[in-house]
Amino acid sequence: MKGKHSHSLHFVRFSDIPGHLHDYDTPTTVNDRHRHRVRGRTSPPQGYGNQHVHYYEGTTTFDDGHVHHFSGWTGPPIPLPDGSHYHEFSGQTTYNDGHIHYYRGGTGRAIM
Repeated sequence: MKGKHSHSLHFVRFSDIPGHLHDYDTPTTVNDRHRHRVRGRTSPPQGYGNQHVHYYEGTTTFDDGHVHHFSGWTGPPIPLPDGSHYHEFSGQTTYNDGHIHYYRGGTGRAIM
């Protein structure tokens, strides 16, 4: 008898690139009379200087009896007056429970 076998991917590590990460937390659009939150921490940077981006992926909060999955790449860094930066990101969730959600937000400052 064959049993079910599955894996969960929680973080993608591309290489040993020194750098920083960003936290993110933003609401989704309201669809089917509810919304979720998209939360997590990005991968280390890909690229250098003003051209780097970060990969992100995860599972939304559990709302209305289900979750959605999401993933994507941030935009390039946006400088802040104190010398730090953040990234904008946006996308759509997977289709679950008969609908999708959209999201748009900005990451927090860099975490070393």
